[in-house]
Amino acid sequence: MLDHPNREGRLSGQPFRFDPATRHASIEARDPAFYLDPYPVFEAIRSETPQFYWEEYGLWCFLGAADLQALFRDKRFGREILHVATREELGIPETPERLKPFTDIDALSMLDREPPAHTRLRGLVNRAFVSRQVEKLRPRIAALAHDLIDRFASQGEVELIEAFATPIPVTVIAELLGVPVERAPDLLDWSHKMVAMYQFDRTRAVEDAAVAAAEAFVAFLKEIIAERRRAPADDLLTTLIAAEEAGERLTEDELIATCILLLNAGHEATVHAIGNGVKSILESGLGPSALFASEKTAEAVAEECLRFDPPLHFFSRYVLEDLDYAGLALKKGDRVGLLLGAANRDPARFADPARFDPFRPPATHFAFGGGIHFCVGAPLARLELEVALPILFERLPGLRIASPPLYRDSYHFHGLAALNVAW
Repeated sequence: MLDHPNREGRLSGQPFRFDPATRHASIEARDPAFYLDPYPVFEAIRSETPQFYWEEYGLWCFLGAADLQALFRDKRFGREILHVATREELGIPETPERLKPFTDIDALSMLDREPPAHTRLRGLVNRAFVSRQVEKLRPRIAALAHDLIDRFASQGEVELIEAFATPIPVTVIAELLGVPVERAPDLLDWSHKMVAMYQFDRTRAVEDAAVAAAEAFVAFLKEIIAERRRAPADDLLTTLIAAEEAGERLTEDELIATCILLLNAGHEATVHAIGNGVKSILESGLGPSALFASEKTAEAVAEECLRFDPPLHFFSRYVLEDLDYAGLALKKGDRVGLLLGAANRDPARFADPARFDPFRPPATHFAFGGGIHFCVGAPLARLELEVALPILFERLPGLRIASPPLYRDSYHFHGLAALNVAW
């Protein structure tokens, strides 16, 4: 068993065991000792092997940047499996009826589709997220950041996730899509409950809450879609409806699933990116005047925030055919885990990877995934960081962490539950 330094099964209090002979690891993803800071566990395992079998998840996981870059692009792996095999062939049980309101929508998400369905869906959405379109949102993001800071600047302290990190991406994606911003509390509640379905060892209560959230979300969107059919507007939802009606075969269920994906991903990840980024900057000790000296340095800071402590840490893919990869005999229907946060700290790609350094030489990171499923909203997420972070540090000189930050109980989505700051 690997335990640095005494090989007795735990790493500085981490809930972690590793057998170098089998490359099997036991990691309790729901233990705060792990999800508050998962990086030391993966660095300890990386010192022995770039791939390991995560017993609790029941799949082989990959830690290295080179492996992730290859696996994201390898067409022998994919996000869905039932297009190449039956449930009976793979021993996959039927989905319980009680979960279908959630799984039926989730299965139509372009994040879980392969070509040609993925190509069609992404093509319809991508036009709204190309850089030249997203850049038009810069003034709106800046105005929103200033408005939010105006509300608490005189207080001398604030909980930043609720007051700043959350409202920016929620407002921007709601306005872009064309749903009422005043419904943001509902959107957040539904999103959190649905995303909880992806966590390890979920409970029946989590499943029931996700189903109820999915049903409420679908009902809400059906109303908005019906309204847009009657009165088109200058928003993405109207564009997607028009595409459907022009014969590009976007069904209403696909339209709803796409909207849910954009709303969930459009704020769930970016909220965490802003919160994690502010924490990383404050803990680095680097001065804001140097970090945000120009638009170019602000871009570098945003990229390093995304590399250093990304919001998404785990992405799985199915094995679509029997194959050998890196000496592993993988069978059709197996799943593999791509550990994005771990790969972002691969010393083979990033020198001194555990150090926050916006001035390091550019290198590809994995905060937005890769391959055909590279995050469609990446340009928007980058812009929100590049605009919001400099404004925050300029408006609040002397910004500092007021109490120990606390990450949420969610390994997949690595984000702060609260970030109390003062100035």
